[in-house]
Amino acid sequence: MTRILVIEDNADLAYGLRNNLEIEGYDVELAADGNLGLLRARGGSPDLIVLDLMLPRTDGFRVLRTLRAEGRRMPVLVLTARGEESDKVRALRLGADDYVTKPFGVLELLARVEALLRRATPTPATFADLAGSERFGDIEILPPSRQVRRSGEPVSLTPKEYDLLVALMRRRGAVASRVELLTEVWGYGSGVQSRTVDTHMAELRRKLEEDPANPRYLLTVRKTGYRIETDSRAP
Repeated sequence: MTRILVIEDNADLAYGLRNNLEIEGYDVELAADGNLGLLRARGGSPDLIVLDLMLPRTDGFRVLRTLRAEGRRMPVLVLTARGEESDKVRALRLGADDYVTKPFGVLELLARVEALLRRATPTPATFADLAGSERFGDIEILPPSRQVRRSGEPVSLTPKEYDLLVALMRRRGAVASRVELLTEVWGYGSGVQSRTVDTHMAELRRKLEEDPANPRYLLTVRKTGYRIETDSRAP
């Protein structure tokens, strides 16, 4: 049975989440503070973590940072009352796979949980048309090891940042809409509305572009989506 750890200090919300997740067939464990959450994440090896940011003892940012520093790669869905873009970006930079801002709809949260679990282990066919290494500009993608290098130096990408980069690279310069990317990388249906793609793209530009504000390779196609300019002579 799929195991989910909910780290949330609001008891009513935590029990409500547990009930709804258990109805869907998940095995759910609760933790009411960051320290206990870390302990249970280490001891229970959950398949997914739902993580609040505002936690007693150890906040969600530190929990997330610690988990990723220890090499734990389970999907983490951040649950937060913080609506500021900077908090969402910070969580994604620390390795969160997605976020939901309170208040939220239970059906949306369940859909995101299902999608993250479905995408947790990409199948080999997902990257079948990326054989060996791929390049654009000074960026090299190594699919067998899921590594990315810039000018020969390794670049630390989160799993979803890597998957987004590969999804764009597979199109060989063709445009991918936000809906297509949400479906392919996150497994969401077309009805889900999310800024997740835009936020992850901003992080990819920060890590891979010389001038993120004026990208040379990771390009926005107005009112449509994104594409990669694979020609190193791009202006």
